[in-house]
Amino acid sequence: MTILVDVILPVFIIIGFGYFVAWRNMFSESSVDGLMRFAQNFAVPVLLFASISRLDLGGNFNGLMWLAFYSGAFLSYFVGWFVSRRFLGRSPEDAVAIGFCCLFSNSLLLGVPIMERAYGAEAISGNLAIISIHSPLLYTFGITMMEFTRARGQGMSISRVASRALIGVIRTPLVIGILCGLIANGLLSAGLVLPEGFWAAADMMARSALPAALFGLGGVLYRYRPEGDTKAIVLCCFCSLVLHPVVTYGLGTLFQLQVPAMRSAVITASMAPGVNAYLFASLYGAAKRVAASTVLVATALSIFSIWFWLALLP
Repeated sequence: MTILVDVILPVFIIIGFGYFVAWRNMFSESSVDGLMRFAQNFAVPVLLFASISRLDLGGNFNGLMWLAFYSGAFLSYFVGWFVSRRFLGRSPEDAVAIGFCCLFSNSLLLGVPIMERAYGAEAISGNLAIISIHSPLLYTFGITMMEFTRARGQGMSISRVASRALIGVIRTPLVIGILCGLIANGLLSAGLVLPEGFWAAADMMARSALPAALFGLGGVLYRYRPEGDTKAIVLCCFCSLVLHPVVTYGLGTLFQLQVPAMRSAVITASMAPGVNAYLFASLYGAAKRVAASTVLVATALSIFSIWFWLALLP
């Protein structure tokens, strides 16, 4: 119970507060959109930039941790894609969007604050190592799968599909923040020194990112009322909240990951799909209702999945 009250509850109280004020019309939809635009397009990219640029990438590089986490993620995608296509009768585009919901964990807005509250600020280095390739890798995969799916029968060349996917990924603010952080990390390692005032400004911006994003997430979730598509929603919740962390934990045990790496991988894997799952579905007009409802339902259910894994991990 201590884990629930001290670690999980504060994060979800902020989300719930955002949900409440949106429900009571104390915070308009346009205000929610503006706050989320600030958080996702500016504050969170700056947080990623500031964190990754000063992260010891060599010391936190753990190929087996990445393998455990991303094996679970991609298995979740293919299970979601296959079941939705073969047994639920969804269109090829819907199947890709549903698979992306199963694939894309809310690694940043939920994963980082939960890890920080549970194990301390120094424990999130493993999370940041996962996040450093999370959006670039999964967006590239998801966009590529969707572009190839849509290009079937249109005579579009592989190079054109690949270029469209690459452009779509590079234009994503989160990816821009990560890439800038990686470049800065290399320059700083090579001896570049930036003034303290620069880092003070970056840190001020970064500190606003998670509270703003969590509050805005609550406002966004208010719009996504579950309706219809029950089987697809259950499928997405199962893959993201059960299959992904179970596979990650199993592989982490097989690989004999050290405790900090196991924590980062499994806790991140146990997170619900983020709003990016809905944004991806909305971008292509595929399975939007499934994605929106899954984000809401899985975020609520993730309280229990997070609680379970925090209690299980040392």
